[in-house]
Amino acid sequence: MVQVREELELVEAALPEFDRESFDEGHLTPVFFGSAMKEIGVTDLLDALVAFGPAPRAQNTESRTVTAHEAQMTALVFKIQANMDPNHRDRIAFARVCSGKLTRGMRLLNTRTGKSFVLHTPQFFFARDRQLAEEAFAGDVVGIPNHGTLRIGDTLTEGEAIRFTGVPYFAPEILRRVRLDDAMKAKKLRQALTELAEEGVVQLFRPQDGAQPIVGVVGTLQLDVLQERLKGEYGVAIGFDSTPFSLARWVTGDRTKLDTFMMTNRSSMADDLDGDPVFLASSSFMMRRTEEMNPDLAFHDVKQIGIEIG
Repeated sequence: MVQVREELELVEAALPEFDRESFDEGHLTPVFFGSAMKEIGVTDLLDALVAFGPAPRAQNTESRTVTAHEAQMTALVFKIQANMDPNHRDRIAFARVCSGKLTRGMRLLNTRTGKSFVLHTPQFFFARDRQLAEEAFAGDVVGIPNHGTLRIGDTLTEGEAIRFTGVPYFAPEILRRVRLDDAMKAKKLRQALTELAEEGVVQLFRPQDGAQPIVGVVGTLQLDVLQERLKGEYGVAIGFDSTPFSLARWVTGDRTKLDTFMMTNRSSMADDLDGDPVFLASSSFMMRRTEEMNPDLAFHDVKQIGIEIG
């Protein structure tokens, strides 16, 4: 017990006291010590989650702010996971309920596509177990089985045409061209790359000159994950080749001037998953030079998913 007291005194002296405001702002993380196997501290941890877990917050849209207490149901798709069940090759869109009450069987509007669908089998996930979600409230996360109709950043409502903001794509730091080892599987590769890019595993750029697709990642580990998932889940073996490009930037501006720029720089242009034009630069110097030579165009290193950049 003496050693325990000494260690506790050291912890208390070295670490700051719990501050709720700092916790809510994300500057402070409380640490609990215990053992689930010995049933020590479990109740304290659960009580703290109930006491300190932040309430569902308001979410910004393009036109207004949605509060958690509103009666109308709204939800934001923040994650896509394919092949969670390899036997059925299912695809689950995870959506966070932002306001109102979600009920099984209700009709929802995907404001990105303008199409409605019936919510037949929303699900709660508990580790590997699933349970039908008969109802869910603001702050809950539900899984929605679908066949590619939902994507990260989609807004689901009971009919109101709003779109949530704040889900960004950051320009990748590593660009690699995909090399297909078996040309007979080109169609399957296109489908697989699209599905994995929709998950957010990588960013996918299709060169406008018809060259092989380019994938963008933040770290090399993502390339390993992509390669293994393509082989294991889709039966497609690939490799990666280097590209002459090191930077990717989304381009916006006057349509006529943008078309002229894309035609002049066709070998350095690509389209992303949404069809938005992306300029690929060989170096930071070439990127700065391109910006200086095209002052009427804007080059973005961040894009809001599902929202037109401008």
